Amino acid sequence: MITRGIKNNNPLNIRKGNKWKGELPNQTDNEFEQFQSMIYGLRAGFKILYNYYYKYRLKTISDIISRWAPPVENDTNTYIKNVCKMTKLNSTDRLNWNYSDMSSLLKAMCKQESNYIPNDNELYSAFRLI
Repeated sequence: MITRGIKNNNPLNIRKGNKWKGELPNQTDNEFEQFQSMIYGLRAGFKILYNYYYKYRLKTISDIISRWAPPVENDTNTYIKNVCKMTKLNSTDRLNWNYSDMSSLLKAMCKQESNYIPNDNELYSAFRLI
């Protein structure tokens, strides 16, 4: 099954609201961003994580997911547990801003959001674009 996130090249289901590099000029989804390629959708996710890490000082899976998927619209605790299981990290482990930690986190979030697992080439290409 092709999920909305995959169809939009937006496996993190990033809502509309910002101008993104690589977004489609003619958006047909009224709620979520649509990107020219999966790499641009992943890049947007990395950019958001960068802001969470440096601007908001969110450095654990628990802190990041609590902001990303708030309880008013998600089962945040289950989301955190699933991401921890996929990354093999504890919810309170401090992440570093590096490719290894952030790609592992982003990959788990994509799986949770859209049942999509980006390959290493996509992740690396997107990370380099930030």
